[in-house]
Amino acid sequence: MTPRRRLIITAVITAVVVVGASAAAGLWLRHELNTPFYNAPASEVFVDIPRGASSSTIAGLLSNAGVIRSRAPFVLYIRWSNLARRMKAGEYRFASRATPVEIAARIAAGDVYYVSITIPEGLTARETIELLTRNSVGNLDEMKQALRRTDWIKDLDPAATDLEGFLFPDTYRFLRKMTTDDIVRTMVDEFRTRFGLLIARFPVPAGWNAGEIVTLASMIEKEVKAPEERPLVASVLMNRLRTGMPLDCDSTVIFALKISRGYDGSLHRTDLAVESPYNSYLHKGLPPGPIASPGEASLAAALSPAHTDYFYYVSRNDGTHQFSRDYKAHLLAVARYQKPLARHPKPGRTR
Repeated sequence: MTPRRRLIITAVITAVVVVGASAAAGLWLRHELNTPFYNAPASEVFVDIPRGASSSTIAGLLSNAGVIRSRAPFVLYIRWSNLARRMKAGEYRFASRATPVEIAARIAAGDVYYVSITIPEGLTARETIELLTRNSVGNLDEMKQALRRTDWIKDLDPAATDLEGFLFPDTYRFLRKMTTDDIVRTMVDEFRTRFGLLIARFPVPAGWNAGEIVTLASMIEKEVKAPEERPLVASVLMNRLRTGMPLDCDSTVIFALKISRGYDGSLHRTDLAVESPYNSYLHKGLPPGPIASPGEASLAAALSPAHTDYFYYVSRNDGTHQFSRDYKAHLLAVARYQKPLARHPKPGRTR
């Protein structure tokens, strides 16, 4: 064999080997990128990706957690697909098999882990933090302490002794590692935002302050089930305040029971005599503070009540109320809708 022929054959063999190796590498890479994998030591694992982390750092974190099998395929893929600069910092939860391609897409989209929880209207501050901790958000003892952070609302209610009424009811997305102060402050900040928008439309009435509006709104929230009745109930309470009548709201007595000896879910006639500054049967004027967290509609009703001459309302037992202008009409409504109360109606009773 001539030297030239030997050189050609060697070159051909080398080319075949290189092409074959490249093809094999390509097949391996394709297989790695499209094969689901999960080998974490637990049923779920959390990976915290720092801000500005490099491709190799991210791959290392995922590999060490058992989320991807090999680092190289992941790094090559996100660099080749121009995702390297789009990787979002945050904590990610992994609990099932996924391909490196799917994992890269999640991180590029910023699909960080959070707990989504809805805080309904009308909960007390204590009930709110208990709901949060039952859903693995925050620490109950720490949250009890955070409820004393009245410095967060001092400009709104200088007389506030806690954050009752200022934890805005809404759906929140809390990160797993948020501090207790951050969690509670998020709800307070949401209140400030929503309340600020409302008073831009309905300015706080002359002679009132924000704390009093929130207190009135909290009573409306607890007294009303039918949304259309909020402005009507607000008008009754405003009319009674204006004329010096007791507000006579069961919801204030229930709150007094909750913060003292406890509330068993039923309000008894004897409970109406419980001594508490929150008992609006015994004490005229507004209670010393909110009794629950009012929603936006109740805050709007407190800021802009209907103009009526109603002074009484009684439950129709279907979620709505019968409103009356005078006590005689109120007694007739009580006899019609609340027969057990008709024998011994309490004078001036709102409900």
